[in-house]
Amino acid sequence: MVWKMLARIWNAVLAVLLALVAALVIAFAGVRLIGLTPYAVLSGSMEPELPVGSLIYVRAVDPSEVVVGDAITFKLESGTLVTHEVYEIDSAAREFKTHGIANVDSQGNISPDAAPVPWSSLAGSVVACVPLLGYVNVFVTQPPGVFMVIAGVAVVIGVSIVIELVGAGRHDKREAAHAPKHMR
Repeated sequence: MVWKMLARIWNAVLAVLLALVAALVIAFAGVRLIGLTPYAVLSGSMEPELPVGSLIYVRAVDPSEVVVGDAITFKLESGTLVTHEVYEIDSAAREFKTHGIANVDSQGNISPDAAPVPWSSLAGSVVACVPLLGYVNVFVTQPPGVFMVIAGVAVVIGVSIVIELVGAGRHDKREAAHAPKHMR
């Protein structure tokens, strides 16, 4: 009876874990099927609009579609991706002037980025932000998080096998005890 209850609890836990894993797969990879790219927010330059640890979803856009006030993601010459707000667009020079809204000087004015962003560096425009999910994304995609996820999957599989084997063994013993004498 206890094993039956334990098996039911374990099945409920597995159902919740499966739903959580499915949601995370959609949040981290599935969104790419609809043209969105997820990025974790690693700095506070856009707080409070895009808090540190958030997961932002960026859609590729034509540079001519960007308007002042949009948060855009772009690639620096170093290869680093940055997400900042556009405060001016120079269509003739094909450049955006951007700033991190939390980067303020001693008078409280928002400090502009050091260099304009060429249109060719545009990765896209931010369309959504999910607070805290970026922490999960970074954890499960880099060591030691990857190893912990693999170990967790192995533990779940191992526990499932043990519960199944113990439950099957107990079921076989009960059947044998109730079988006619000539079948034992």
